[in-house]
Amino acid sequence: MSHLYVKELETAEAAVAAASRICQAVAAQITPDVLEKKDRSPVTVADYASQAVICRALREAFPEDPIIAEEDSAALREPDQAELLAKVVKHVDAAVPGAVAEDVCGWIDYGGASEYSSRFWTLDPIDGTKGFLRKEQYAVALALIVDGEPTVAALACPNLNGGLVATAVRGHGAWARPMIVDEKPVAIAVSRTLDPAKARFCESVESGHSSHDHAAQIAEKLGITGEPLRMDSQAKYAAVAQGFADIYMRLPTRADYVEKIWDHAAGVLVCTEAGGKVTDITGKPLDFTHGRGLATNRGVIVTNGPLHDVLIQAIGAVGVS
Repeated sequence: MSHLYVKELETAEAAVAAASRICQAVAAQITPDVLEKKDRSPVTVADYASQAVICRALREAFPEDPIIAEEDSAALREPDQAELLAKVVKHVDAAVPGAVAEDVCGWIDYGGASEYSSRFWTLDPIDGTKGFLRKEQYAVALALIVDGEPTVAALACPNLNGGLVATAVRGHGAWARPMIVDEKPVAIAVSRTLDPAKARFCESVESGHSSHDHAAQIAEKLGITGEPLRMDSQAKYAAVAQGFADIYMRLPTRADYVEKIWDHAAGVLVCTEAGGKVTDITGKPLDFTHGRGLATNRGVIVTNGPLHDVLIQAIGAVGVS
C-alpha cells in the first residue's frame, strides 16, 4: 500500500519489535520469588532498555523529530543504581552490540521532549507494568503525531494471542502480524456488533486506572450481562481493533487526573484505522496538542463505532463526569 510514511512505519515497527524482544527476555527471568518480594526491578530494567533502543532508532532515522516518552535517565545515573544500570546496558547490548552506559542513558534522554510541536513521536516503552510483572498483558506503544493527529502507530503486544504487532497509518488502515513469525501483516477490523446488550467490554485490571463501579453500572444500563475482559495496557485497543471486544472504557477515577498521551496515541490510531471510534467520555475527540497530557479531555472511550453514541448516553445517565 502506497503512503507518505513508509520509512516512519518501517522504523517504528522494527523498533517496537526489537524492544519487545528485550522485554520478553527480561520477563523470562521473573520468578515467583521476585513477585513475592514485590520486586519491580525487572520491569524497570525492561522499561529503560526498551526506551533506549526505540529512541536510538528514531533519532538515527529522524534526527529532527522530538520524542515525548515516559522515562528519563536521571535516577539511573545515580551512584547507588550502578547495578540496575549495568543490567539495562546488558539488555540493550543484545539489540545494539557495543552499547555502553553513557550511550544508553543518552538514548533514553532523547525521549525528554515535553512540549507540543507540529511533528513528534510519543512512546510508552512498557505500558502495563503490573501486567508485565504478572506475565499477562503489556504493550510497547509508539506513535508519530503530525499536526495534532496520530499518524503512524506501532503497538506491540507480546502476550496477546501469542504475541502480535499492530500497525496503522492514518487514512490507510490497520494491520497486525504475529510477533514470532515472519509473516506479512493482515488487515484488521473492529466487530460489527450493533446490539449493546451483546457487546463485550474490556477495562483495566487495576481499578485505580478506571472506575470499575461505574463500568458495571454502565454495563447494566446497556443490558450487558457478560463478564468484562480485563487486561492491562493498550492491548485493550488491539482487542477492540481486532473484534475481540466491542467497548473499552477508561473512566475517570478522580477530578484532577490527566491522561498521558503515550498511554493512548498508538492505540487510538490502530483502533480508528480498524474502523472503530475513540473519544473522551463526552464524545470530544482526543486532543494531542497539549504536550504530555490530554489536558482538555476527560477519560477515554473506545468502541466499534455503532455502539459509541449509546455508550456516551449510558455514561451520562450514571453520572460519570
